[in-house]
Amino acid sequence: MNRSEVIEKIARETGIQKKDVTVVVEGFLSVLTESLEKTDKVDLRGFGTFKVDERKARKARNPRTGAEVYVPAKKVPVFRPSRDLKERVNK
Repeated sequence: MNRSEVIEKIARETGIQKKDVTVVVEGFLSVLTESLEKTDKVDLRGFGTFKVDERKARKARNPRTGAEVYVPAKKVPVFRPSRDLKERVNK
């Protein structure tokens, strides 16, 4: 399911106009992105937690040549589902 399908389904199930749902969904994603850019944690009870993890710099190998390659440190967004969400998915 992609963004436009989510918007369409929410509009259909709630009776809210599609343009209004689009504004809300875009706003939510904007707030979520801005929070993660500032490395804030976003906790949605019953759904899960979005946070930023820091990966340390490391040495890796190029699988084709076998040569060592330096991989710099970086930050990556991470989602951890809640227990409730895990249980619903595994029913």
